[in-house]
Amino acid sequence: MSTYKISDFFVKINDFKNYLLLEKKYSINTVNSYNRDLSKFAQYFEGKKLKNLTGQDLKLYIQNLNKIMSAKSVARNISTLKSFYKFLLIDKYVTKNPMINIIQPKISKDLPKVLSEKEVDQLLNLKLTDAYSYRNKAMLELMYSSGLRVSELIALKVTDIDLSMSLVRIFGKGSKERIIPLGQPATEALFEYLTFYRHALIKKIKTNYLFLNSRGDKMTRQGFFKILQKIAQEQGIQTPFSPHTLRHSFATHLLKHGADLRSIQELLGHSDISSTQIYTHISNEKLKENYQENHPHGK
Repeated sequence: MSTYKISDFFVKINDFKNYLLLEKKYSINTVNSYNRDLSKFAQYFEGKKLKNLTGQDLKLYIQNLNKIMSAKSVARNISTLKSFYKFLLIDKYVTKNPMINIIQPKISKDLPKVLSEKEVDQLLNLKLTDAYSYRNKAMLELMYSSGLRVSELIALKVTDIDLSMSLVRIFGKGSKERIIPLGQPATEALFEYLTFYRHALIKKIKTNYLFLNSRGDKMTRQGFFKILQKIAQEQGIQTPFSPHTLRHSFATHLLKHGADLRSIQELLGHSDISSTQIYTHISNEKLKENYQENHPHGK
C-alpha cells in the first residue's frame, strides 16, 4: 500500500469538503454525503494517484458500482464525481476532466406520496392537553403551512418567527434565506406554544431553538419522526407517509387551489423549477383518478 498515493486522494477530498462548506455554504449533511461517496472512490483506487486517473479508469469504477448499487445510488455517485472534478479544475489540480464524457443516467422518479386535505385535517386535529401536545400541534401546523424540510424545522430559532407579521425566516440548503408567510392556524398554534408552553420544556440550560424535546434540547430529526409516527397512528391515518409528506402535501394542495409553479418554487426553496414540476404530475394523476371514479365512461 502506498500511503502517499492514498493521502493524495484524501487531501483533495478534504479541500473539496472545505470548499463546499465555506464557499458553497452547503449543509453538513450534504457535505457528509459527498464525503461518503468520495471515500469509496479513494479506497477503490488505492495505490493510484488521483491526478493520473483517466476517463477509462472512471468508467471501470462506475461499472463496478453498477454491480453493487442501485441505479439511484450510482447516479448520485456520478453526480458527486462530476462536482468533485469541477472543483479539481477550479483548483488547477487537474487540467482535464475525465468525467466529461460520462453520461448521467436518467432515473425514473416515483411520484411522492401526499395526504388528502381531509387526511391533513385529521392529522392536525390533535387533543391538546400539555406542553408536548401544544408543541406537536405547532410543529405540524408550521410544516403544513410553510412546506418546511424537517432539517429546516428543527433548526428554527425563536427569533425566526414573527407572529405580528405571520412570517417565518428559513435558512435552507446552502444557507439560502427565504421568508415564508404563515396561515392563521399555524400563527395561532405558534402563539399558544410560545406564550404559554415552551418555557415548560426548558430545563437547566436556556436555548433559543424553537422546538425542544423532553430533555430541553433541540428537537432532532429522529425525535420528530417518532412523534409524527405516533400522532399518525393515534389519529387513524392509514396512508403510509414520512415527515417529507407534509412538504409534498403543502405544494400539491397549493397547486390544486391555483398557485403557480414559480410561487411554489420560491416557497419550497427549490433552486431549479424542474424540482417543483413533479407536483404537476401528482395533480394530473389525481385528476385522472377523479375522472375514472366519477365519469360514467371513465373506466
